[in-house]
Amino acid sequence: MKPFKGERIFTPGPVELPDRVREVLGKQIIHHRTPEFTEAFLETRELFKRLVDCSSENFVFFSSSGTGAMEASVLNFFEEGDKVIAVVGGKFGERWAELAHHWKLRVIPHNVEWGKSVNPQDLERLLKENPDCRGILIQMSESSTGAFHDVRSVAQLTKDSDVLLVVDAITALGVYDMKPHRWGLDVVVGGSQKAFMLPPGLSMLWFSEKAEDRLTDRAYYLSVKKELKKQREGQTAWTPAISLILALRESLSMLLEDGMEAVEKRYRLLSKATRAAVEALGLKVFPENPTVSLTAVAPEDIPADEIRKALLKEGVRVAGGQGKLKGKIFRISHMGMDVNDTVVAIAALEKVIRAKNPSAGSALEAFLGEVSR
Repeated sequence: MKPFKGERIFTPGPVELPDRVREVLGKQIIHHRTPEFTEAFLETRELFKRLVDCSSENFVFFSSSGTGAMEASVLNFFEEGDKVIAVVGGKFGERWAELAHHWKLRVIPHNVEWGKSVNPQDLERLLKENPDCRGILIQMSESSTGAFHDVRSVAQLTKDSDVLLVVDAITALGVYDMKPHRWGLDVVVGGSQKAFMLPPGLSMLWFSEKAEDRLTDRAYYLSVKKELKKQREGQTAWTPAISLILALRESLSMLLEDGMEAVEKRYRLLSKATRAAVEALGLKVFPENPTVSLTAVAPEDIPADEIRKALLKEGVRVAGGQGKLKGKIFRISHMGMDVNDTVVAIAALEKVIRAKNPSAGSALEAFLGEVSR
């Protein structure tokens, strides 16, 4: 047996980098104030339009993590004192509320039990009780719990009003075949280190025509107005993450070569098969309505962090829980993975669990059974 020389990363960000992306990142950097960069940047923008199936130029890239685009959403589309509803069903829902509070919005937190999905009827009630509400801040894929929020249903509540639907799609964009314009979403944010299979440091912010009418001048570095003006011309207001933009052009090409419908289908298959494998081992899938980006697992008889440590010894790194779920769950990412990749994680998990419970079922058998259907 060959000695182990590394680890496979099954965390919901950063994810493993494909060879084609690594090849781009390994090249000598170019200067950003050049025709070469302008051409590459405009090509990247055209690819992004295809990804979201919308010809609008209303989107920008920021040199930041996804949280930077979340903060930009608050700063660029809301004024101090505006009232917003923040769906708080996990660590990143909490982040929406914290950002809105920080920038002096009036926040109505709608608390959802962690692992549950928001009920649109509850939001409809809140909107009726607060006719002066200016926005809803929500996750599509709450990666801290593994739960999915049906933003398309929520959009039915806001599409014919002045309320902006602001969606953290950081672990959804590049996974789901998202069509924000057709769905009625108003602001959508994404991050490079998730399904775009890049290192951290680049974020995306798409916005609707309705949201464009609400653009403010509150931001400086994270100003959508400043960036949009320059980025439509193939440049940026400030020094960009040059290598990440060039690598994004490659990762977008990869996603579009497969087609987002096929990409989502693959992730749905991986998610379904992983859940079957987890349950075969006697473990519990944590969320009621899981996102297909990752699988969150809540073991009952074995501490979650003990399983994580044992998996790491097998060369498989998974993520733990955050906030109130710290030490209670572990999370297996599907982003950037295929069936052959995921078999590695499932085999390691079966080995770890069977070492502690020899009567556990076969995770591999359950996984491959779902894949072969």
